[in-house]
Amino acid sequence: MPALRWTALTLLTLGYGIALVYGQLSIPVVVTVGLLIMAGICVTQFAHWAVRLFGHVLFMALAAGLASHWLPGFFSARAIAGTRFSPEAAPFSMYLNLDKPLIGFWIVLACPWVFSALTLRRASLTTAFTLPITTAICLTTAMALGLTGWSPKWPEQGLIWAANNLLLVTLTEELVFRGYIQGGLARLLNNKVPYHQTLAIVLSSVVFGLSHLGAGWQWMLLAAMAGIGYGVAYRFGGLPAAVVTHFGLNLAHFSLFTYPMFNR
Repeated sequence: MPALRWTALTLLTLGYGIALVYGQLSIPVVVTVGLLIMAGICVTQFAHWAVRLFGHVLFMALAAGLASHWLPGFFSARAIAGTRFSPEAAPFSMYLNLDKPLIGFWIVLACPWVFSALTLRRASLTTAFTLPITTAICLTTAMALGLTGWSPKWPEQGLIWAANNLLLVTLTEELVFRGYIQGGLARLLNNKVPYHQTLAIVLSSVVFGLSHLGAGWQWMLLAAMAGIGYGVAYRFGGLPAAVVTHFGLNLAHFSLFTYPMFNR
């Protein structure tokens, strides 16, 4: 785990240093990074429960601000601008957000317990089970709700979409909702309530659904359903299985169905 921490820290410093040089970051970012460091020190360097709790609360407040793009200093480049990937689809825009990945880096550095010591074989077998089932259930439900339909394609923006969705969206969300929230709840509830792992999956899926409420109740429902699949993947196959299941569903939606949804 120390090697993973140092690798993440090196990549973080290099990547954000380049972004600063090219004008994609400004001085207020220093305040956000400083507060994240403070939260990390509280969580990792102090034994007193109150200090550790303060660190987690501070991190969650900062994570909410970063995920919502409320904190100043980040200038995210627009990679896709108002594009219709199929005639019936709503216009889609995509930004390469530099703020949200900070959440994932913090979890990697401050919460090593999000990584399970599982074999590649187990992660692969778990993914082979959770990916097709989760994808089939969620996309069938999305069609039944009238949100999307069959529309196979691979637009010219496909590669930049896939890279962004995997590295800046899916990986960060799985670190937060499955690693930090589900894993943290499982640790907190262990030996306190029966079926604590199942309860952790359900509760983290509810939170994941609520995070999509702004898109409408249909997307909140679909996200909660998908969260169950990702949660099962994380429980039995670790973070790699959860990430591949999540990205696989998103990729199927993007390449095989109306994306992001029908134009209303």
